[in-house]
Amino acid sequence: MRVADVLKGKGSEIKSITPTATIRELAERLRVADVGAMIVTTGNGEIAGIVTERDIVRAFATHGSALESMPVSDVMTRRVVTCSPDDSISQIARTMTERRFRHLPVRDGERLVGIVSIGDVLKRRIDEVQLEANVLRDYAIAHR
Repeated sequence: MRVADVLKGKGSEIKSITPTATIRELAERLRVADVGAMIVTTGNGEIAGIVTERDIVRAFATHGSALESMPVSDVMTRRVVTCSPDDSISQIARTMTERRFRHLPVRDGERLVGIVSIGDVLKRRIDEVQLEANVLRDYAIAHR
């Protein structure tokens, strides 16, 4: 199974925010969208970073109530690791686990085409394991 398969199932809508938006705006948009991360994009659509709930919590511990009016650019992760639609689910599961990411933007060349979460990956991996178990069970029953 590939990342492209996940995007087909969940859709490729990308939640994004500008670097100049405030953390207050970000928090509200995360709440309304019911997501844990947003891609930070420049005016021409390029990826400037990614900002997650974890980034907000860490910044709050440092900046306290001043965080609310700070720009997203002050807390976002600038070095964004991405994956490709052709990457396997097992490859990105390994990357996400090793690097402790819960969200991974998907790029096709230079174009951003979606984002996958660890929940998306886990659901697909469980589906794969269940399918394998069902095939093995059916095989065992057929060869009794």
